[in-house]
Amino acid sequence: MQAPPVVDAPVVAAAPVSESQRNRLIDALRGVALLGILLMNIPGFAMPNLFSESFRNDPTNVNFWVNAVVTVVFEGKMRALFGMIFGAGVVLFVCKKERTGKSVTGLFYRRMFWLAVFGLIHAHLILWVGDILYLYGVCGMIVYLFRNVRPVYLALGVPLVAVFDFGAGTLFYQHVRSQRLAYVEARDAEAANRPLSAAQTEALAQWRELEQTFIPNREEARENTRKMKSDYATVAAYVRRLALKIETVFLPLMVWDSIALMLLGIALYRWGFLTGEWSNRAYLRTLLIGYGTGLPLVTFSFYHGYVTAPDHEASLRRMELVAVDWVGLIYPFQRILLVLAHVSALVLLYKSGRAARLFRRLEAVGQMAFTNYITHSVLCTLIFFGYGLNYYLGKQDCH
Repeated sequence: MQAPPVVDAPVVAAAPVSESQRNRLIDALRGVALLGILLMNIPGFAMPNLFSESFRNDPTNVNFWVNAVVTVVFEGKMRALFGMIFGAGVVLFVCKKERTGKSVTGLFYRRMFWLAVFGLIHAHLILWVGDILYLYGVCGMIVYLFRNVRPVYLALGVPLVAVFDFGAGTLFYQHVRSQRLAYVEARDAEAANRPLSAAQTEALAQWRELEQTFIPNREEARENTRKMKSDYATVAAYVRRLALKIETVFLPLMVWDSIALMLLGIALYRWGFLTGEWSNRAYLRTLLIGYGTGLPLVTFSFYHGYVTAPDHEASLRRMELVAVDWVGLIYPFQRILLVLAHVSALVLLYKSGRAARLFRRLEAVGQMAFTNYITHSVLCTLIFFGYGLNYYLGKQDCH
């Protein structure tokens, strides 16, 4: 997206943005993204997904409204911002090293290799299953190959991946739905004491196998909670199994979204959007369009989920009735609209100079992003996991 030309009214031109100012703004945006990711990760450190249902379906619970605000304002947007800043960082790294006359490609790939290695350490020793360092190390190696592509083509990656993901997700949803419908038919026949055909017997077995893999089970959640509230060895055995599956089986599914966001970040950096080089009017226009379109979309999506799928049982019932979940197509677009609006608001605030002290602190967070990211995980695991303060799922019992 290119800055729209100002033709309707004279405005005071923004002062030129120096290179040091551009880098400081990037650092501040990285700091915002990092703190936002921590906000999103805390529930993952603190509880299994199944036990957060009351946060999604009980408006009398204050956590419902906290979850609503976090979902609408932050969920997906902070990871998108971090991916975009990572992409911009690829260009910054290349430009900086080229000035020294060093071989950029070798240095960059060594950097990505060690990032992936630290990601494995992060997941398997510090025990954070939500690690992104390994993913970013792998994605960075691919993104580097596209660093010189025209920005407009880089930006097209986001809608293309969004449509591809929706198509692939719909095909998977259809596959699961067909198995669910066959299971329901067999279950009803079994409940009516009718003899089951070979196909119906197989349908029961296939669904129960799929259920164990993809659908949370309350008894399994209780057992996993017990493991997370145990000693380091027990927690490690459980987390490492999940982390290994994410790093192997699910990696090919995860890379596309991250790559698209990184490529968008390169495009936005080259267009000057991430570095404060647009006019204030252009940022304000982006802010109004982003919030004006994105907020209604994400609010509708959240409310739709609350009404139609407040828990896993309701989700399964809805699956039996709905052939294509069109609402799922909202997510990738509202996320980009809102992250562009967030960045526009932050850039306008930064350029105004009214929050200089705050931005200096955010710059410091962003400049030490790797150290801060690892520190967040160390502190959260020690607070929530059993070998630390054992606040996993609070001090309450699983019920």
